[in-house]
Amino acid sequence: MADIIQFHDRQRAAPDDLICAKPFEFRRSNWVSAHFVQVLKSLSDKMQAEREVRYRNGKKRLAQLPPHFTLGGGLSQTMRCLYIYREDEARMREVYYLVGLMDCMINQVNPVLRTDLLRDMYKKVFHLKQKLEIRWYGPLDQVLLPIDSQFHNEQEYRSALNRAVSMKKLYEVIKTGTEDMFDILSLEYVFYCPNTGG
Repeated sequence: MADIIQFHDRQRAAPDDLICAKPFEFRRSNWVSAHFVQVLKSLSDKMQAEREVRYRNGKKRLAQLPPHFTLGGGLSQTMRCLYIYREDEARMREVYYLVGLMDCMINQVNPVLRTDLLRDMYKKVFHLKQKLEIRWYGPLDQVLLPIDSQFHNEQEYRSALNRAVSMKKLYEVIKTGTEDMFDILSLEYVFYCPNTGG
């Protein structure tokens, strides 16, 4: 019988915390957090390896988190909306374009936005929110996800928005900028979901 059934000395593996790998990598956190946490993939890989070792040694929690962004406030709502469409890249990109439009209305100074053309942007934002069936609650101070400066020059993006001389050009800059940001976020970061139970 031993020749037929082979028993292997199995090491305990940490439970898989992967929710989805693409377009954004979402994972379950094994620490208590009320917010999404954004970690560089290189640091996340190290953290996952440490987690495996700690789990095999009977310790279920990490000693500490690597450098990360805690996504609270308006960023929390952005992540919630992206998470809803986590398996639909086209919708996620639409959500992030909407986020770019909202950010422009909230945080951008542009002569075009000081005219009645701003009404067109409001209509576009409300149309997209209705189409995507999403809402933002709470503070809207910051809605674009943070990106380390080694991957994205935020000042250059803001400057391009400021130089736009028409609504058409402004929409083009936002579309191109949010597409680039989305690609960077997809390639370079892992997002850990909130966990209120530990």
